[in-house]
Amino acid sequence: MTREELACGIYRTSHLTGTFLLRSGTTSHEYFDKYLFESDPALLAEIARHLLPLIPEGTDVLAGLEMGGIPIATALSLASGLPVAFVRKKAKDYGTCKFAEGADVRDKNVLVIEDVITSGGQVLLSTADLRSVGARISHVLCVIDRESGGREKLAADGLGLTPLLTMSEIKHAVSATTDTSA
Repeated sequence: MTREELACGIYRTSHLTGTFLLRSGTTSHEYFDKYLFESDPALLAEIARHLLPLIPEGTDVLAGLEMGGIPIATALSLASGLPVAFVRKKAKDYGTCKFAEGADVRDKNVLVIEDVITSGGQVLLSTADLRSVGARISHVLCVIDRESGGREKLAADGLGLTPLLTMSEIKHAVSATTDTSA
């Protein structure tokens, strides 16, 4: 599957129309449900295949952020053979009381994995948590950059961002497919 075919597949699977209340409190007539592409095994395998060459050299551990980054990181772990840590938004208050489960991140080069980057806010919070326990983090890998300021906020914190696709690329691929099939 080419990147363009993957972009179209993600769009077809995840783009919904109807009436949706957004987190901001506004109503929209379209919605992009990222969990639909993450739960599709064929798309998830293709996403991992396309992300694999984007893993920076020297990466020791993949860190999937709750909740959407976890399936992406798991699929990428299977494709790459790298261990994975599952990063909670908040440490649980029972059992091990950890915010990062799975692979140890202390003194490791950790690649943060997220599904979609919008503002980058949660990535910054989770990166700070991981760094507080000794993780070395300089890069973030995501499936989609919504191009809403996240890249700039991450760069201000010393983090490089590599998206598999941008929202502009997805829309361009879909419109190119629609134009040629009309």
